[in-house]
Amino acid sequence: MSLFDLFRRGPRFKDPSSPETATVRKIIEALDQMEPARAKFLAAFAYLLSRGARADLEISPEETGVMERIVSRQGGLPDEQAAFVIQLAKTQNILFGGTENYLVTREFNAIATHEEKMHLLDCIYAVAAADGSVSTVEDNEISQIADELRIEHPDFISVRTRYREHLAVLKDGGQND
Repeated sequence: MSLFDLFRRGPRFKDPSSPETATVRKIIEALDQMEPARAKFLAAFAYLLSRGARADLEISPEETGVMERIVSRQGGLPDEQAAFVIQLAKTQNILFGGTENYLVTREFNAIATHEEKMHLLDCIYAVAAADGSVSTVEDNEISQIADELRIEHPDFISVRTRYREHLAVLKDGGQND
């Protein structure tokens, strides 16, 4: 079952033209008191943060802490609820990442403005840099996310440049993967 199928189960998500994945829906359920469209946005946002963080198959405690702070600020959530949302996003990414990554990114692309997509990329880089280095694998995954969000290359580079000092490929020839 996909993340977006879970959204359609509840009475709030009856629009058959809106294909949500099970991952986003599960996270949205944790955000039950939030307006549904805003919860959907935040769920996809949290999932994509975890996608970037898990590109190297590990999410460090530092990366988790940054994701929780970002989601708390982005969603206006208490710390405990933000931690729960991030834990759900991480779990969904571990369980369904291979099949859900593109679907969630496509959904976020459909609901987010260009500015929101750029903000997401900046946040993903901030998460990846939380442990002091953005590995080449993480950098490549973020580039893939940018492509799926239809972010123009110069816009992507403008965000990436802000994290230049953390890019492993520039530190040691990419040996810190």
